Amino acid sequence: MDDGKPNWWSRPSTPPEAARIPTPPPAEEDDFPLQAPGAAPKVDMTKDAAPAPGSPAPPEPTPAPAPEAAPERAAEPQPEPEPAPEPLAARPQPLHEPDEYRTPPYGEPGPWAPAPPVQHPAASAPAPPAVTAPHPAPVPQPVTAPQPVPAPQAAVPPQGAVPPPQGPVPPAWGQYDPWGAGPGAVPPPARKKSRRGLALVGALAFALLTGVIGGGVGAYVERNGGIAGAVELPQTDAGTTDRAPDSVAGIAARALPGVVTLHVSGGGSAGTGTGFVLDNRGHILTNNHVVDAASSSGDITVTFSSGETASAKLIGKDAGYDLAVVQVTRVTGLKPLPLGNSDAVRVGDPVVAIGAPFDLSNTVTSGIISAKERPITAGGEKGDGSDISYVDALQTDAPINPGNSGGPLLDGKGRVIGINSAIRAAGGSGDGEGGGGGQAGSIGLGFAIPINQGKRVAEELINTGKATHPVIGVSLDMQFTGDGARVGDKGKDGTPAVTPDGPAAKAGLRPGDVITKVDGQRVHNGEELIVKIRAHRPGDALALTLTRDGRELTRTLTLGSAQGG
Repeated sequence: MDDGKPNWWSRPSTPPEAARIPTPPPAEEDDFPLQAPGAAPKVDMTKDAAPAPGSPAPPEPTPAPAPEAAPERAAEPQPEPEPAPEPLAARPQPLHEPDEYRTPPYGEPGPWAPAPPVQHPAASAPAPPAVTAPHPAPVPQPVTAPQPVPAPQAAVPPQGAVPPPQGPVPPAWGQYDPWGAGPGAVPPPARKKSRRGLALVGALAFALLTGVIGGGVGAYVERNGGIAGAVELPQTDAGTTDRAPDSVAGIAARALPGVVTLHVSGGGSAGTGTGFVLDNRGHILTNNHVVDAASSSGDITVTFSSGETASAKLIGKDAGYDLAVVQVTRVTGLKPLPLGNSDAVRVGDPVVAIGAPFDLSNTVTSGIISAKERPITAGGEKGDGSDISYVDALQTDAPINPGNSGGPLLDGKGRVIGINSAIRAAGGSGDGEGGGGGQAGSIGLGFAIPINQGKRVAEELINTGKATHPVIGVSLDMQFTGDGARVGDKGKDGTPAVTPDGPAAKAGLRPGDVITKVDGQRVHNGEELIVKIRAHRPGDALALTLTRDGRELTRTLTLGSAQGG
């Protein structure tokens, strides 16, 4: 049906192709004749039956001129002008409404319309096989005389017929001929040579070149220490400067402003030691052996951690406790150190020592409490025993060296629990810094006066200039080699060994008794007995265990008081 719209199955045919299509033979009896291409069947819809055979056919309308073949090298197909519509009266009327999407039977080709130019597929891809859509059986038509075939049109082969061989396929810019794909098709364009191998070779060459260059640069840097130019080394940022209060850094930061370095000269000698501030009145506690050179006339200079210096005067000292107090005046901004409780210290507690070993002020070391109530004696350089000190000491492994004497030993909260006083040096023959006067260094055996004892002595020195010693009123036999402290037969200068009406006499002690325990703690010699007694205050009650004539006795006495020097 020609309704003026182009259909997808329509195509124009060139004159040579139409000429090669043979004219169908005349229909035999009982066959359905095929109409000539382009000839529409003539059916008279006004009559009830078809005309009898042999009757003259009604006049046919003049066929429309055939469209001309598309030019061979047209740039793009031009739509052909549609033929003028025929009058409705002259057109045969179908028996049903036309279906514009139907597939016409081979005996009734549809109207022709030019097809757009089609690009032929690449030669690499095989041509798709021709697919023939099934057509419905042709509807019987009235027998009519064969009509001449217009020159520009070609007949459609009947259903099931094999199309005749076609000539060469027109170029890509020509019309698309679905029946023309065959031996005469235009050969596909030659495939372009792949560049994949070329790219791979280039990549390998580039990698080899960069490897050689990188190796050369690395060898040069290794041999010459880098490429010439300014050197900038990596470094982390400063970060936070705050430290935990109970860390060594936190303890040192709080304690250093209250620690001082002492420089003493006088009597033909000079020395360096350490001390710490007790109160805002300028009192400073240190060791007696640090300021002993300035006891009669001498100079004492105090240097604070900030670098400021001030002159100091001696307030009081005691050789038996090895403690002394000096005072600075007209100094503001003092930072007294808090005092702890040495009786609460336990072995293994962390400690920090601050001092000026070998005149290196503000030196901080750390360690632990190694032992408690370690009886030691220090001094004795004068030879008369007046400078011997007896200390029931705290032992520590915090490094202490000459110059640390008098400095504070701090607990984990920054409180003073001891006054650093003595060390045991390797190869030394005695206690004290340097092992009896030498300058040997620390081997991890340091000793500090407990602060409970230091506090009592410091208070007495500040208030009275003198310190009192607890006594039991006996003279000891220091040559006794047995286990314990033996009461002598006679005292100094022939005086009685047991002081009449003294604490020991009142408790019932006699000459020759051997004291083996003080408050249940074992003593092995006379020095240890003095240390245990000096660890108490005058007026304290002690339980003494002694041996007399092979018998063990227990006596309780109250400590007396004697003026120290």
